[in-house]
Amino acid sequence: MDESRRKFLNASVVLMAAAAACETKPKQPVAAEPTPGAPPAFATAPAVGPAVSPSTFEAAEKLVQFEMTAAERSQAAESWRSAIAPLYERRTGPRKITLEPEVAPWSRVDPAQGQKAGPDRDRFIRTKSDPAPLPSKDDDIAYAPVTQLSRWIEQRKLTSQRLTQIYLDRLERFNPKLRCVITLTRDHALAQAKKADDEIAAGKYRGPLHGIPWGGKDLLDTAGIPTTYGAEPYQNRIPREDAAVVKRLNDAGAILVAKLSLGALALNDIWFGGQTVNPWLLEEGASGSSAGPGAATAAGLVGFSIGSETGGSIISPSMRCGVTGLRPTFGRVPRTGAMTLCWSLDKLGPMTRGIEDAMLVLSAISGVDPGDASNVASRLDFDAGQSVQGLRVGYLPNWMKEAPATDVDRAAIPLISKLGMTPVEVSLPDWPYDSLQLILFAEAAASFEELTLGGGLKTLKAQVPDAWPNLFRQSRFLSAVDFVQADRFRRKVCAEMARVFSQIDVLLVPSLRDEMLTIGNFTGHPSLTFRAGFVNVSEARSDWAPDPAHPLPKFSPPRRVPHGITLLGKLFDEGTVARVGIAMERSFAVASERPPGF
Repeated sequence: MDESRRKFLNASVVLMAAAAACETKPKQPVAAEPTPGAPPAFATAPAVGPAVSPSTFEAAEKLVQFEMTAAERSQAAESWRSAIAPLYERRTGPRKITLEPEVAPWSRVDPAQGQKAGPDRDRFIRTKSDPAPLPSKDDDIAYAPVTQLSRWIEQRKLTSQRLTQIYLDRLERFNPKLRCVITLTRDHALAQAKKADDEIAAGKYRGPLHGIPWGGKDLLDTAGIPTTYGAEPYQNRIPREDAAVVKRLNDAGAILVAKLSLGALALNDIWFGGQTVNPWLLEEGASGSSAGPGAATAAGLVGFSIGSETGGSIISPSMRCGVTGLRPTFGRVPRTGAMTLCWSLDKLGPMTRGIEDAMLVLSAISGVDPGDASNVASRLDFDAGQSVQGLRVGYLPNWMKEAPATDVDRAAIPLISKLGMTPVEVSLPDWPYDSLQLILFAEAAASFEELTLGGGLKTLKAQVPDAWPNLFRQSRFLSAVDFVQADRFRRKVCAEMARVFSQIDVLLVPSLRDEMLTIGNFTGHPSLTFRAGFVNVSEARSDWAPDPAHPLPKFSPPRRVPHGITLLGKLFDEGTVARVGIAMERSFAVASERPPGF
């Protein structure tokens, strides 16, 4: 700012006339020193950028819904090139600055929000029951939960190499139907599986995930293996290092068998290879953006998968594909080496065929990593056999009476009492929660600024109004003031959620209730979505805005598909959420049914 002030003073100094005795000599400019002690001022930088006029502002007012008078527009236009245009030098030059993908914003969310960061102790007690005899059919082995697979491997009834081969064969057989695989890692997986068997035979058993094949959403970096983000500009991207979560699963002895599909740049279910579809209803997409993890896990193509969520990308495909999706508390699982969409919203979590499976995976991937500025130290207290008696489960009565709630959601309320817990009616203010999405759009557009400015967005398959190309371009016109105000509103919403959770232990909500998809992601509370029953649908469902030119398929008679409910918990208290979920999962007794044809 001091330099701008000096430039202004030098440019605007009045040239002194020569002495009267030398009037006949040419006038020479006399360098002037800035007035000592004069502070810098705004709107004094050299004018840069294209010319603007009052009509420029008059048109822009329609975008930001703020109106000025004619005099105010004239003043703004006259000073724009010296006051505001220089602020874009970081992007427009001449002194451009490159912001590497791993550079997070300086201002960041406090994951604990000033509260205690979860339990006081680390404890993980899994089910001790016998896993039952090993099935004779490969398909039955493929659909077994990790809780069983791990016991069979630990007891040497099943080798990792056999299990890995089962999943590789199923991936190759069914991927043409589902389009859920971007990269099959056959050679890598078989080498890892042999190593796992050798270690186990030598008595070096690493734990419940040792030898278990898994699939990773293709936004997790994998050293020497393509990580494409599901987007055309990144099809040939091969990272040099593993993401933190990948490293932890490697350390746990898990076997990476596939990089699974995601909607391009983590939006919905369309990627450069097509649309990933739902194993239960092949006429519709799998939902997204964790489309591949949802479809592959539901169809028994992997033991478990890792998805990610920014605004619903674990919950929605878990609902549609009938699997369990655990979105951890924001800050619990490090995102180092994962594609950044939104620094203050992105979360990585397991997608499995059972709730205890999800907790086994969460235990392996949790912990601090210095590469993630929002990652915090936290404990995980979980006992699969602990009673749920006396726990308070909140719900919003009006939400359960209207769409998207179904009879499956409503059936969960009397079950609360039946299991010895206490149902508690709670409420939230009727606020414009969607206003928070301004933060998502601004952060996402910032994350992929170079792709936007360089024209790479034009290569993406989806170019409809609700796809990233249009949204990233629109987001460049969002108001910085409104961004700050949305961030302040976010704090206010966090306080409301703290109030709600002061009355309850767990919150039950319809999984796709728009307000809670937004609230839960922006406040960072953990979320568990799991199958609770089945519903009939007369029309295919889609993440995308309706397109009259391409109506969705209709069904007569209606088709039967899985339906899930969602539990949210206190910050860093995934253990309590999982305990309640396991009790309900056992009572519903619908988790083991498989999609026909797979």
